[in-house]
Amino acid sequence: MKKIKLIEVRSELGAGTRGASMGVDALRVACWDKGCDYFKRFNSVSVPDLNYTLFDKDLFPNAHRIDSILTVQKNIANAVEQTLGLDMFPLVLSGDHSNAHGTIAGIKAAYPDKTLGVIWVDAHADIHSPYTSPSGNVHGMPLAMALNIDNLDRQINDPAPETVFFWNSLKKLGYDGPKLKPEHLVYIVVRDTEEPEDYLMAKHGIKNFTYAELTQKGPEQIAAEALDRLKDCDIIYVSFDVDSLDSKFSKGTGTPVAIGLTVEEAKVLNYHLLQDPRIVCYEMTEINPTLDTENTMAENAFDILETATDAILHREFNKTAIH
Repeated sequence: MKKIKLIEVRSELGAGTRGASMGVDALRVACWDKGCDYFKRFNSVSVPDLNYTLFDKDLFPNAHRIDSILTVQKNIANAVEQTLGLDMFPLVLSGDHSNAHGTIAGIKAAYPDKTLGVIWVDAHADIHSPYTSPSGNVHGMPLAMALNIDNLDRQINDPAPETVFFWNSLKKLGYDGPKLKPEHLVYIVVRDTEEPEDYLMAKHGIKNFTYAELTQKGPEQIAAEALDRLKDCDIIYVSFDVDSLDSKFSKGTGTPVAIGLTVEEAKVLNYHLLQDPRIVCYEMTEINPTLDTENTMAENAFDILETATDAILHREFNKTAIH
């Protein structure tokens, strides 16, 4: 059984709303409130964040704070690569979703010759680039970095040379070239996209299991189908953004979207995804307690996290159950 190592990333440099840096601590509060020893059971490492730079002038309108984000992602990639090198399972708790690219870079650095699949459970596609992003928020860009896609067909911005320099450096982080292929990316419950993202999803035939599909088939079946779509992948990374939950459960996140997962559906989905022995890393992200009144989001997220962790720890015994 692999040992889990918690990698805590408090960077919220990629988000449009402030407060996601407190997501990890909100999970700890939820854990204490529940009288649980979760954070005592696992070793954790905290990756240096550069959130103090949020007080500096932002010089990159098409990719806000991309210079600091590159530094943070290098730190994340190193932490993930080292954890995998020690034959441990990196469980990443992160501020905003831009950090996920640092995680992917670390996985690819550890396994450069393996085919990587990514399951992205999120309300958003996160496949913008500085050339297409209407907001310039980098948490909308991690998959474009990983796929090494600029999407110039749908260009609306003309980013400055400095922005392009940092963008290209991010795309090369951990592995020079695309870290995964579009056919090895699966979305679950993505439902708030912009036209440039829809264009890429259509162009590359990227599968999105919609919420309607999930309610019809059930989360267990969706997990099985998502994993089956990645049958050619040697290793898989699962990224869980809490805004995949319906907005009635997800007040405490920067960009809540209606018609999404219930907490129970999220638990079942994560549990069945994480039964697959190919999964080498799991990430939970975008909890923002400043947008919440009673830490409800973190409490819901912590319940999901416990279920996910349980699946990782017990899957060794369940290999026979995987088709």
